[in-house]
Amino acid sequence: MLDLLKSLSDPCRLRLVAVLLRGEFTVQELTRMFDMGQSRISRHLKILTEAGVLIVKRQGTWSYYRVGDGNTLFNAMLPALELGLEQLPHRENDMASLAQVLEERRRRSLEFFDRHARQWDDLCRSLLPVPDYLGQLVAPIPEGIGVLEVGVGTGGLLPALADKGRKVIGVDHSPAMLEEARRRLVAAGLDGIELRLGEMTHLPLPNESVDCVVANMVLHHAADPLAVLREIRRVLTPEGLLLLADLARHEREWVRDQLADQWLGFEEDELREWLRTAGFEAIKMERIAAAAGREGVLLVRAR
Repeated sequence: MLDLLKSLSDPCRLRLVAVLLRGEFTVQELTRMFDMGQSRISRHLKILTEAGVLIVKRQGTWSYYRVGDGNTLFNAMLPALELGLEQLPHRENDMASLAQVLEERRRRSLEFFDRHARQWDDLCRSLLPVPDYLGQLVAPIPEGIGVLEVGVGTGGLLPALADKGRKVIGVDHSPAMLEEARRRLVAAGLDGIELRLGEMTHLPLPNESVDCVVANMVLHHAADPLAVLREIRRVLTPEGLLLLADLARHEREWVRDQLADQWLGFEEDELREWLRTAGFEAIKMERIAAAAGREGVLLVRAR
């Protein structure tokens, strides 16, 4: 109890808690947000982590901090504490800085995909091969329903979705990627598939408007994966189906630069936690092990 109360008895640490309740961030990102030296930020993070307020997730040489649930007293205090955190003197500036960091993540990703759209399929196959899982991903889609693919990329999955769905919509934040997807559809003679420009965290669809959402290898590119899952939940109808495929946790840190990956894959437990927090249930997860030279894949099905 004393360790927890001491850890919260500093204005800077309260500001850190307020920011880290909104997402996961590295020391470098927090240093920029707070305009403080790295050693000072690291010391505050260490105190909060040792008190059980924060947890740290290491991905390669990067460490991501977020508010954890390991301290029962802190969890009990949190609803009242959050009301107080909203009244902090630096609240408005801190939230603006947080939004700026997320926008920087998003902008770097967009610039990368616009630059590499033409070579994207070959780039992925050669740099980060995965086992063949696409048949298993689309198999659960019922016939004749409305399907949305989030992060459609060059449209490689669209023909398979068109065979299943009554109406198929593809969304991507990169105009160059959408142009490649359109070329693929024309070459395949497919019509009736609608492509829309939009962000994963602000999908250009109304609430409860699609029966099934497919997210194929996109979540590890998201600046805020939980925000993406919440947005997917918003556009799904009641009892709507989410089908998600993404990389299992790996240690190939070079993918951050060469493939614009924000995350080095995911652990099954963290993905389940995000899905539950976003409002999903009946979560089924399968891990497809990788052969030599390939990376494992997590297949997720949730309502």
